[in-house]
Amino acid sequence: MSIRKGLKNMVTAMLFAGGIGARMKSSDLPKQFLEVGGKPIIVHTMEHFSRHPMVDGIVIACKEDWIEYLVELIERFSVKKIRSIVPGGETGFASIHNGVVATAAFSKDPGDIILICDGVRPMLSDRLISDCITETIKHKTAVPVTPSIDSLLYSTDGESCKKSYDRNTMYVTQAPQGYTMERILWAHEEAEKRGITNPISSSELFIELGESVHLFRGERFNIKVTTPEDLVTLRAQFYYDNYKKFAKEELKYGL
Repeated sequence: MSIRKGLKNMVTAMLFAGGIGARMKSSDLPKQFLEVGGKPIIVHTMEHFSRHPMVDGIVIACKEDWIEYLVELIERFSVKKIRSIVPGGETGFASIHNGVVATAAFSKDPGDIILICDGVRPMLSDRLISDCITETIKHKTAVPVTPSIDSLLYSTDGESCKKSYDRNTMYVTQAPQGYTMERILWAHEEAEKRGITNPISSSELFIELGESVHLFRGERFNIKVTTPEDLVTLRAQFYYDNYKKFAKEELKYGL
């Protein structure tokens, strides 16, 4: 709790879960509601922020016809710190915008911090959330990244290539991405003025606006569950973690 006492500004986690997850190829449920380890993915994500001592509240932009179900999940799993649930938009950026506006309704100080995160990041660590907050305090923007470990080729048709990138200069963005309310509200206002309607992420919005963002080291285990392969990886990790806990109990009790 001493960490929270030293933090002057409010910190809100804004999760966006407005999509249907077409790349997951799940016809029954949006990907954020698929179950892993006894809980829907979005519940795992919410819980990481809910129990973090530096996070004051959670706002969720959810696919509108799934809001009622999300409320049921929040009650069933006793997720704390929920401040607002708003309908998502037709695009990821529209969902983020709705969540930012909802956050601005109660987070009034320009120096308050918003952590913008996909609802499908169930492997978040407390350390990553803490790092994002502290880096945002220092730089007003904070984007976790991991260095590219693969060679990168550029192609416009997916069949031919005449250009490659130096992988030592390439980074993969992650979430949560941290911004002061002053910076994120400015970016969304500018996007409306300039007709920018669908940037892939908040960091790309800033770059499209001609601004720089501060990068810090993310974590490879912080996967975004997007494809069936991601789901296999996630479930394997949860099973492995449970196995380690079981093995420790066996050793503890001499079984």
